[in-house]
Amino acid sequence: MRILLGADTFAPDVNGAARFTERLATGLAGRGHEVHVAAPSPDGAAGTHAFGDVTVHRVRSHRYPLHESFRVCLPWQAGPATAAILDEVRPAVAHVQAHFVVGRGLAVAASASGTPLVATNHFMPENLFAHGRVPAFLQAAASRWAWRDLRGVFGRAGAVTAPTPRAVELLTGSTGLPATAISCGIDAARYAGGVETPGTVLFVGRLDQEKRVDELLRAMAAVPGARLEVVGDGTEREAWHRLAGELGIADRVVWHGFVSEEDLVAAYRRCAVFCMPGIAELQSLVTLEAMAAGKPVVAADAMALPHLVRPGRNGLLFPPGDVEALAASLRTLLADGGTRRRMGAASREIVAGHSLDATLDAFEAVYARVARRVETAPVAA
Repeated sequence: MRILLGADTFAPDVNGAARFTERLATGLAGRGHEVHVAAPSPDGAAGTHAFGDVTVHRVRSHRYPLHESFRVCLPWQAGPATAAILDEVRPAVAHVQAHFVVGRGLAVAASASGTPLVATNHFMPENLFAHGRVPAFLQAAASRWAWRDLRGVFGRAGAVTAPTPRAVELLTGSTGLPATAISCGIDAARYAGGVETPGTVLFVGRLDQEKRVDELLRAMAAVPGARLEVVGDGTEREAWHRLAGELGIADRVVWHGFVSEEDLVAAYRRCAVFCMPGIAELQSLVTLEAMAAGKPVVAADAMALPHLVRPGRNGLLFPPGDVEALAASLRTLLADGGTRRRMGAASREIVAGHSLDATLDAFEAVYARVARRVETAPVAA
């Protein structure tokens, strides 16, 4: 099958949606499909290049002034560009990963041409409020508008998916669109192995407001002797560096920034506990990766994280914003190696239900169903 994925973020970007699209594309190509990706250019210029066995079509992009690592495409440029890519590739199915600019352009073009269309949602309004600098008093109205906008794009699709049942519940409740839960999936074997460094807590993710790393730093101040490793970068980097100094824990926090895949796997393997304090996780691919490495997880009891973290089995949940409860959970696990080993084994068992092969199977079935539905649709007289 010839498949065209539309993404508003893709490698070399480092975030959950980009990593999922990369794994989906390479996984499908590995199964013999002809896979193309339309995505923003990382340097501004349009062009086409090979990404392993995947062909990537880059759409002209521009630096986003409010975020140093974001590239954005202008709608009046991306619309014609994605339509041209669709016309060139002529896929059996198009699959958009967002409703923003590239995804929107591809969805509109696919709808107009009768190309079977699938849409996957990785979006929550909270993910963008800080980047768009939306004042608190406008956020409720902005959220309603954002969901209406998403419905206008994803409503064109023959099938809509989201990574977890909670993500489906949010999407359907906010837009009325029916959707199916398909996990982002993970190749768990690559994370196995390594030796734990006792007393080490790991966070991986964007250093942006909704990730609540400030709460983790405050909790670490109440866990004497523990060491925190932070992998990732974002808009709150400098503020949180300053906070670590103000809390007197700067010597116990290592800020790695963006790292290679090999270094990321090594960080998962050596940590004693993985922590995800974020409140806007539709699945949390990094939590899945830590679980694949056999780690217990301390996570906020928010959004989809309870789908992954089973209290007492493979980790602990804490009420979002409750720094004291977060610190207590970290102290409990860091002090008990036997519990960490038991919970780490349970993490691996849970991850087995999120295999990348199962995800690829599910999307292949969706593609075949949507393509078949278009082929058998009656032709108007």
